[in-house]
Amino acid sequence: MKTIIKTDKAPLPIGPYNQAVLVNDTLYASGQIAINPKTNDLVKGDIATETKQVMENLKAVLNAADMTFDQVVKCSIFISDMNDFSSINTVYGDYFDDNTAPARETVQVAVLPKNVNVEISLIAIR
Repeated sequence: MKTIIKTDKAPLPIGPYNQAVLVNDTLYASGQIAINPKTNDLVKGDIATETKQVMENLKAVLNAADMTFDQVVKCSIFISDMNDFSSINTVYGDYFDDNTAPARETVQVAVLPKNVNVEISLIAIR
């Protein structure tokens, strides 16, 4: 069974997609960028600040599905500059235990939505 996950604690979709879809016990969360859901404005500042907002948006989506980062099994990170990898990785690591962290890939891309520097999606399992 497919259940659409929605929360006002994360940015609303800007296209024909949902924040997340829960199928049985698997959650597929759409990529999040650094939009503050309260103001709908992009979070500006350094890459660490941007990454923290992305992770907080993902946390809100997980919470809306009654899940936590402990249940995440896969993340995809898209970045505009591989030179930001270390800073992004440091913030990202604050949300996971090193011993149980999910599988992941990090890919540099040419352009991200709204010209942000980082976008992260995830898959979690109950």
